[in-house]
Amino acid sequence: MSVSSQPTERRSSRRASIDPDRLLPMPWNHSQRLERKWGTRLKVVALVDPSTARANLELDKKRKSFVAPAYQDTAHYKTIQEAVERMDEDEKPHAIIIGAPAQFRGGTQPGRDLELQLLEHFPGSALFVEKPVATGPKEETIAEAKEVGRRIAQAGTITSVGYMLRYSKAVQTMKRILEDNELEVMATTAQYICAYEKIAKEDWWDKARTLGPIIEQATHFADLSRYFGGDVDLASVQASALEWNEKPGKLRKVPIDEGKIPPEQRIPRATSATWKYESGAVGSLTHAVALQGTDYYTTLTVYADGYQLRLVDPYNDPHLYVRRPGSDSEEIHRFHDDDPFFSEISNFGDLIESTASSRDAIGVSEEDTKILSSYEDAVKTYEFTWAIRDASERSRKKPAQE
Repeated sequence: MSVSSQPTERRSSRRASIDPDRLLPMPWNHSQRLERKWGTRLKVVALVDPSTARANLELDKKRKSFVAPAYQDTAHYKTIQEAVERMDEDEKPHAIIIGAPAQFRGGTQPGRDLELQLLEHFPGSALFVEKPVATGPKEETIAEAKEVGRRIAQAGTITSVGYMLRYSKAVQTMKRILEDNELEVMATTAQYICAYEKIAKEDWWDKARTLGPIIEQATHFADLSRYFGGDVDLASVQASALEWNEKPGKLRKVPIDEGKIPPEQRIPRATSATWKYESGAVGSLTHAVALQGTDYYTTLTVYADGYQLRLVDPYNDPHLYVRRPGSDSEEIHRFHDDDPFFSEISNFGDLIESTASSRDAIGVSEEDTKILSSYEDAVKTYEFTWAIRDASERSRKKPAQE
């Protein structure tokens, strides 16, 4: 993807958090967010996909839509190497959106070193990476992901990882309340209860392939917990899990044939974890594969002296309930049409196009282009979720068997 270097005008002034009034609504679709952000300036120079049929199908859809000019000259390559060999110098992108599955990135070994290939062949191109940053054996992937993060930082490459809930208006309102009142977080408690009967991907139910729901799914709430509480004392993490073969873990509407998955690889039904932050504050997380239908139950509560900040359903219909000193009742804040995905892409794009001089020229502060989830920070979330999974497996008393 390539965009022009003409900065767009934005209003100035922002605190260390992002002013929630600045986070803009946008349809729930990644490519539409890119199209909305850059409009007629967007030029998608290449699509790298090993499937020619899939690439042609998607490009054909775009070329028949109102955004056709952005995709009119988009080339398709099956590999990064092919793109390097065939792409002209003036086609080199300003930004690269990495949507490849985690098993192909986040590492230093061939076949898993996508970020390092891009750093080598497209120096200066900004990177947007989905979460989690890696997947695979714990010690190996954490060490390699840390090395990838170190090299990205060393290269000075603009990089944003897709923990989009940090950009939510509700989340930024919570940060603003804490900052305005000079509060220290005392505790965080998170719940992520998924509706499982429509999750018909066999690999989701196989923790050998997707590492289990804490690492693959609850990672967003582990990350939000860290966003408020700070770095976690990993040695303090304790967890227990309800396994598939324990009586309460027998689910009635599993949509795949779990018999095809080896017993030791089947995911837990519920996980409960507690920990201490390095600040001394405490945290907890409960994840469960429990609900039927389609709606999930997700909530994060942050406690500070005199304050309770309770965020409910940040994905679909975010509500923030605030209890303050002097009252036992809760204020209710609703955030209609919020799209943290777009705010995330918008900040990423603004940073690509901005320099210190261009910011000064149009009255935009450094905070207006702040990336809230760096690669190195996202690796900490990955390591944290592994610590929860490890602790839960250590506490298991019943063998994984039929």
